[in-house]
Order: sequence, then structure tokens, then C-alpha cells
Amino acid sequence: MTSPKYPKVVGYDLVQQIGGGGFSRVFRAVNVAEHRVAACKVITLTAETTDKERKTVEKEMRIHAALKHDNILEFLNAVVVELKHRAHYVPGIYMLLELAAGGDLFDKIAPDWRIFYFNQLIAGMDYIHKEGVCHRDLKPENLLLDVAGTLKISDFGLSSVFKLKDTGRTRTLTERCGSLPYVAPELNSDQPYEAEPIDVWGVGVILYTLLAGNTPWDEPTQHSPEFMRYLSGEIFQELPWSRFSGEALSLVQGLLTIDPRERFTLEDAFQHPWCSRPSQLAKQGSASLAEALTQSLRSSGDLELASPDFSQRNPSKDDEDEIMLSAAHSTQFTQTLMLFSQTQSGTRYTPHLTRFYAGIPPDQLFPLVGEDLSALGVTCREAPPGEGGALRLRIGGQDARKEVFRGWVQLESFEYRGAQGAFCVMQKDSGNPISWRQLWRALIQSPHVGAHVLRKAGGA
Repeated sequence: MTSPKYPKVVGYDLVQQIGGGGFSRVFRAVNVAEHRVAACKVITLTAETTDKERKTVEKEMRIHAALKHDNILEFLNAVVVELKHRAHYVPGIYMLLELAAGGDLFDKIAPDWRIFYFNQLIAGMDYIHKEGVCHRDLKPENLLLDVAGTLKISDFGLSSVFKLKDTGRTRTLTERCGSLPYVAPELNSDQPYEAEPIDVWGVGVILYTLLAGNTPWDEPTQHSPEFMRYLSGEIFQELPWSRFSGEALSLVQGLLTIDPRERFTLEDAFQHPWCSRPSQLAKQGSASLAEALTQSLRSSGDLELASPDFSQRNPSKDDEDEIMLSAAHSTQFTQTLMLFSQTQSGTRYTPHLTRFYAGIPPDQLFPLVGEDLSALGVTCREAPPGEGGALRLRIGGQDARKEVFRGWVQLESFEYRGAQGAFCVMQKDSGNPISWRQLWRALIQSPHVGAHVLRKAGGA
């Protein structure tokens, strides 16, 4: 008897898990006949799944499907596999979405792109609010890039309708939700709250994160020393606040005004001098945009660590799925950003920048990775081997802002100077992409693993 498999979703086959965990997984899906690639979010259905949980997902799909904008990840279709079919297929709700082939915005952001992408964020959020929807979960992992390098707002699982478009009638909201570093302070009360200012606050935290590389506090309460210093004004004499330009600081403070009645609106942000300065990047072609986006990664050496050129050869095109990926995403932007892994099982597209090569084989590197990650406070659990016998660790923990992260570390073989080396990929399921890259950097600089990382093309 064969085990249940994932169904074909409106012509798309689920070929590789690229994110998620627990009751929700995200797969890369390919439509062979139409030469198309998409993402498929699978929410598992079990006998314990309640009607309330199903209605929450249905609401997410209704809201997301109705939103059509350049800066919103497109909802394509959905199918449901009920429990009665579990003998043949994995029961679940299958949401087919646009594939954000450019990956996490915060995985690749360079300083010169802050205004360019912040304006796209405001444009997308302005549209969402005009459609009567409040997102309520703005954070770095929900901001992605498409094949052309355009920002895409994703994940409407916590969104809510607060305004009827035909009458303009609005309502306050009561549900407490969101991630603590990004939620507005009025959610600390048990009183109903206005919808739009909640998202404006989230936009403000995102802007600070674009400028500083981290969130401003753990949570907007008296339990956070940083937030209390923000209230008193002391924090403006400290780094990184003290190095913000006057215009940038003015905008951040306007968006992060405590009283929601006095807080900036999105229109205020649109008209602010920091946002109204013309961006030269917007006038460049996609190849130039991608070069500019990755400049800081090349300067820091991160791009060379993630994708050293060992052979001076172009990536193999033998794999049909790889050909489809390239054909479906043949923009100059993604050609520049595409990262191909060179392993014993072949050359293929691996979009994660959190990766490195080592000069010792996987079975020798594997215990060192576990030891150094554990020393960094990360929980590690050995997992069954992956495709091609790849060694895998399931990892998780909390970052410096107390946000939970989960993911995988996978080690594969590749040939290095006539001997066996190891290719290591750290794949995030959940958590802040900034924290994930910080963990990657800590690992490649750790005592045992760091000694074996190949730090330049063709050398150690």
C-alpha cells in the first residue's frame, strides 16, 4: 500500500518544500505543460482541525484573493483535499500563490534601496487599506521579492476587513494578534482599536529595521528598557538612533507616535520629504537593479561565501525542473540573483543566501555544526536523511528579540580538489530573516565549523 501523496493542484505538481513547518508548509510547484512555476501553501487538515480553524483559513483566502496590486503577492487558486481522501492524498487546504523567486527582501537589502522599497511598501499598504483590509502582521518575513525585484506583501492569515467599500462604513477591531516587536502599543489594552494606525505602526517598525538592521525593541511595553527609553527620549542620543538623518528620524517618529490619533497616516508618509526624494534606482534596468541590490553582499564577501565559482563553468541544464525555473524566471534580475549549488547529486538552483561550502565531507562536518549551533543556544535534533542521503538537522530557538525561529540545516557532498567536501544550506521555515542571516554568520565564524569554511573561490 502506497503512502498518501500531494495532489496535483490545478495543473501544478509540488516538487520541493521551500518553507513552513508544523501545520503549514510551502512548496515550489511546477506546471510542466504550461512551463510555469508557483508556490503552494499547504495547511494540513486532521481529525482535530476545528470548524473555527477552517473558517479562519477560508477568510484568509477570501481576503487575499480579492487583493490585486503590483506590491501584493498574487493569490492564484486553491483546492481542498478532505479527510475522506487521506488514503490517496495528504488532506489539506492547498493555496496556489505567486512564487517570490527573488526571496526575502531583508535577506538581500542594501542601504541605497531603503527609500525605493519603503515607497513600494507604502503603496501596497495604501491599496490594502482602501480595499477595507487591515493586514495586522507586517514583519520582515512577510515582505518578499518577485522575479523582477518588486516588493510583494504576503501572508494575510491575521488580516481583517474593517471597512465596507460600498458604504465606507468602518468598524474597530478587538482581536489581539501579531508579533510582539511589531505590534502597536494600543494592543496592550483590552479596548477596541482603530485598524489603519495598527498597520502604520508596523510600517514604522519596518522602516526602522531597514535603517538599523534590527527591530527597535522586544515589545512596546514597560517590560522593554529600549521602549521605555524611547518614551523618555533618552534613546535618541544612542546608536543607531543618533546616526539617523533628521528627515529619516522625523519619519520614524511620526510613524511610531504612541497616540494612534496623532500617528502619521500613510498619506503623511507619502508626502514626507524622506519619501519624496527621487530614487535613481527606479530608473535603472533590472540587471542594474540586481547589481545594486547585491553590491553590499559582494563587498562583505557574503555572496562569494554563498556561491563560490569552483569550476568556471555555467550551471548544468540537464535537470528539467531547473530548465523550467530558468525559463519561467528569465528576467535579468533573477539571473543575477540565482544561486546554483554544486553538489555530488548535480547542479541545481538553491535560492538561500544562508549557505556555505566546507573542505571536509558531510559526515565530518555534521557533528561540528551541531556542536557549534548548540553552543550558540540553538536547539538541534538530528532528522532522517534528505534527498540523495543528505544529512539533516532540525533546528529552532529564539532570537535576540525573543522571536521564535525554526528551520533546517542540510549537508550534501561535493567534489573539492579531488576530495569530498560539504555543501551546507540553512533553510528557514519561520522567523526573522535578519536573525537567520545573523545565525548563519555566527556559524561560519564559530570555533569548529569556521576553520573548514571555504572563504574564497577555489580556496579555504
